[in-house]
Amino acid sequence: MRPRAFIGCALLGAALVAAPPAAVRAQQYPAKPIRFIVPFPPGGGTDTNSRALTQRIAKNTGWTFVIDNKPGAGGNIGAEQAAKAPPDGYTLVMGQTSNLAINPFLYARPPFDALRDFAPVALVSSVPLVVLAGARRKDGPPLSSIEDLIARAKADPGGVTFASPGNGTVGHLAGELIAHAAGVKLVHVPYKGLGPALTDLIGGQVDLYLSTPQAAAGQIKAGTVRALAVTSHQRIATLPQVPALAESGLGAAEVASWYGVLAPAGTPEAILARLNAEVVKALQAPEVRESLAGEGGEVLGGTPAQFASFLKAEQAKWSKVVKDAGAKVD
Repeated sequence: MRPRAFIGCALLGAALVAAPPAAVRAQQYPAKPIRFIVPFPPGGGTDTNSRALTQRIAKNTGWTFVIDNKPGAGGNIGAEQAAKAPPDGYTLVMGQTSNLAINPFLYARPPFDALRDFAPVALVSSVPLVVLAGARRKDGPPLSSIEDLIARAKADPGGVTFASPGNGTVGHLAGELIAHAAGVKLVHVPYKGLGPALTDLIGGQVDLYLSTPQAAAGQIKAGTVRALAVTSHQRIATLPQVPALAESGLGAAEVASWYGVLAPAGTPEAILARLNAEVVKALQAPEVRESLAGEGGEVLGGTPAQFASFLKAEQAKWSKVVKDAGAKVD
């Protein structure tokens, strides 16, 4: 995350001769650097989490990781490269909600099958979103709470807008989930990224934006935006004063951006088990937990089988949300 008994050379040689090839490869693994694909640009949450995790594993084991940022197509480009890499344990990828659970239903021709083409290693963390309102609003006073938001949306159907960094993003679909759970209509306004959306939120051009806690922390502190709720089942340590959606009766709209390590399908089980053990051990390290908590994240971990079951459930959830929202990317 053990002392080894001494084995004589003759006994070791006999064991290797008798061992099946996959077991031998697992005993020798890793014999070279491991490529760790990050399917988003440097500096974002996926990149930060990947570096914190691999640095700790390297410290624990002496392994060498090479971080390879491959952004584009909502995370599809990097994930596709990982899916098509040799299944030998020397290519891993940090997957997340968007490219594994949403994109398969958002894109007309997804370049991989997330359930078929990957071998889950371990979940890493789960990060809720925070519902932000601007400190001013074009039409009337700013929104002050989730209850206020619902009341105004009911009084003026279609009169409350929410921004997102793009059609089909987690922020977009989370807004649709909140609207559905509250029984109101919110008008989606897609932007090309976080920056323009936040600028218009602060300027009062749109009413709401759903962001990760880390990305919004500076604006919340400066008072240019107001945090109405977090989309988790309970309050989070980085925003303890902000209520969870469940406190307003909208627990059905719980949303999180989660991260998990995967290998190409067909990777030997013994190697997957070794990787899982090292990921889970690294997640217990104080500096890794601190890094994840800094983003408002909850440490997960667990077994490959648990990750596989979780991914199936997430795909079932998001496929319905994508369909109901009518979101598509060609």
